[in-house]
Amino acid sequence: MDTDRLPGCYRHPDRDTGIRCTRCERPICPECMISASVGFQCPECVRAGSGTGHRPAANAPRTVAGGTVAADPHLITKILIGINVLVFLAMLADPALAVQLELIGGRYREYPGGPVHGVAAGEYHRLLTSVFLHVQWWHVIGNMIGLWVIGGPLEAALGRVRYLAVFLLSGLGGSALVYLLSEPYVPTLGASGAVFGLLGATVVLAKRLRYEMRPVIVMVVLMLLLTFVPLGGALTVSWQAHVGGLVTGALVGLGMLMPAAGRNRALVQWGTCAVAFLLVAALVLVRTAELT
Repeated sequence: MDTDRLPGCYRHPDRDTGIRCTRCERPICPECMISASVGFQCPECVRAGSGTGHRPAANAPRTVAGGTVAADPHLITKILIGINVLVFLAMLADPALAVQLELIGGRYREYPGGPVHGVAAGEYHRLLTSVFLHVQWWHVIGNMIGLWVIGGPLEAALGRVRYLAVFLLSGLGGSALVYLLSEPYVPTLGASGAVFGLLGATVVLAKRLRYEMRPVIVMVVLMLLLTFVPLGGALTVSWQAHVGGLVTGALVGLGMLMPAAGRNRALVQWGTCAVAFLLVAALVLVRTAELT
């Protein structure tokens, strides 16, 4: 047996070759080899990975945060607006729904001998459901305009999954600060905390892309002024939700947009989300221990 003989092409065994596919390492003859960015690949690997040696999805256009560029870059924003509007209409049809979904921290009973309600009683869902609840038409319209104006461009920049993570964690962060610092029996509701979180992530995005920062900073300052000095003269908004959402959104946005490569990028992004969630959970547990 001639041990010095070159291997045969995997498609044409009678043709000796010293070239191997850079992906699967099968021997390929000059007829089968296809030039790639590094070396040559076989026809099967080219069909499987569009000629790059990776899965086809690896060649899809990516957002600045590494998300896949979608055909409709505002789909999640539209869905979130739709959910808020549907919940508002459902609340109009059944006003008792607000009592079940709004954020109330303290333990209470609707009637003597009835079940105990409130976040401190274990109804942790209120921390999230309150984000989608509005009781006045001007409230839902104002928040949905803010969600569209701020959220639409941010979704296009982050990608759907990362954008949704920022929205939900910002809403939870705002609710957690409300739960921690507000009076336990004052109901709180609305998407403004999550919208402020999107604004915080937008500040990070503008800095990351080296955009002119003054317009973004002016927007943040104006929204905070409206938070603490409302036009009506009375403090009717929850500053805790706004500040909590803003800080959470900025922190999560920082993790999403931090420069990193390959798997390290995904690790940083979802690790940041996990840390944010754990911080929210810690605040909630601390407050629950105080109220119980």
